[in-house]
Amino acid sequence: MLFVFLLVYLLAGLWIGFSLFAVGVTGMLLFKTNLPPVISIWDKIGGLVANSGWNSLNSWSLTALPLFILMGEILFRTAISTRLLNGLVPWLSNIPGRLLHINVVACSLFAAVSGSSAATTATVGKITLDELSRRGYDRSLAIGSLAGAGTLGFLIPPSLIMIIYGVLSDTSIGKLFIGGVIPGLLLASFYSLYIMLRAKMKPSIVPAAKETYSTSDKLASLKELVPVLLLVFVVLGGIYLGFTTPTEAAAIGVLGALILALAYRNLTWQNFKEALLQAVQTTAMICLIIAGAAFLAQVVGFVGIARGISEYIVSLNMSPYMLLVVLGIMYLILGMILDGISIVVMTLPIVLPIVTSAGFDALWFGIFLVIMVELSQITPPVGFSLFVIQGIAYEPVVNIIKATLPFLIIMILMVVMLTFFPELVLYLPNKMIQ
Repeated sequence: MLFVFLLVYLLAGLWIGFSLFAVGVTGMLLFKTNLPPVISIWDKIGGLVANSGWNSLNSWSLTALPLFILMGEILFRTAISTRLLNGLVPWLSNIPGRLLHINVVACSLFAAVSGSSAATTATVGKITLDELSRRGYDRSLAIGSLAGAGTLGFLIPPSLIMIIYGVLSDTSIGKLFIGGVIPGLLLASFYSLYIMLRAKMKPSIVPAAKETYSTSDKLASLKELVPVLLLVFVVLGGIYLGFTTPTEAAAIGVLGALILALAYRNLTWQNFKEALLQAVQTTAMICLIIAGAAFLAQVVGFVGIARGISEYIVSLNMSPYMLLVVLGIMYLILGMILDGISIVVMTLPIVLPIVTSAGFDALWFGIFLVIMVELSQITPPVGFSLFVIQGIAYEPVVNIIKATLPFLIIMILMVVMLTFFPELVLYLPNKMIQ
């Protein structure tokens, strides 16, 4: 019933954060007989709002969120991402599919300094799509690779969703970051492998005239690549080696992005102010959603919804793998109406206890959940990334869906691999320096 109210509030145009609060209040009013009659219902609601909001946002780990957002905004608004793409061109010229790989490589690198799939897709797509079409590359495959690789912003650390999942589930954010490395690199490799196979099977997807680059050209391009790669290494290497916490690494990342922008003479007061304002807006939006979800989670606990759902699922006697199939379908459906962060904060309080009681590791489930959220971003007909791409490619959604379908299938196969080989997620975190 509460899910129906949530749909009503969302379709009415209410902000997601306020919708979550409204659903929580509705649940308290509908099921107030389940609550202890110590004080009035409105006093109880007020107390829960204050308590849940404070507890969910009063987290040192959560301070990494606005810092990583700010780092990505600075890199985006100072054209450092353009330099990164220009530096990649000479290195991809001799691979089957040639520059069609640029979306995969660029998205992987930008995801490692952005943390947002929407930012990754929009930033890389604005630069690559028209340029690839101008050079004679197959536009459909360029769009599909952008849609698939753009979702890597959720999986390749630092990931905003991983930070939120870690805070809400009390899981180590550093271990989540490390757990996403192998799946992220594997997924990017599978995308490139598919592009190579397509190029071998249908050579016409790349232009006949081949651009050649000498060794000196490749070495010259390193001046565009090395600074960004060094920033990625400093930010993520500090976390992996145990030298910094994610929050400290995020602060270092912001400082590094500012230094790069100053060194390239791209930093102006105007774009710095725009980066700050956008980071504040994005952070405030996410925090409102987190607070609303925390309030709804407490309401769900008070009125016994989580317990009832858990008991119902247990009564179905589903195998652990069937449970994952059911949850996967649920996340794909939710992805049609909600953004990734909202999906995580809304469902985690109910889903996580069920999953862990079925024997799955909370760290492994975090990566599974991130990939399912990625899937939902490109699931037709209303995946969020599909509309981001439509806004920069000016193509009909039907064409974008057709181009994206092979990469959607690759992601589904990746989920199956992680399910049967959980060590792909757990190996590096288990080796992590404590």
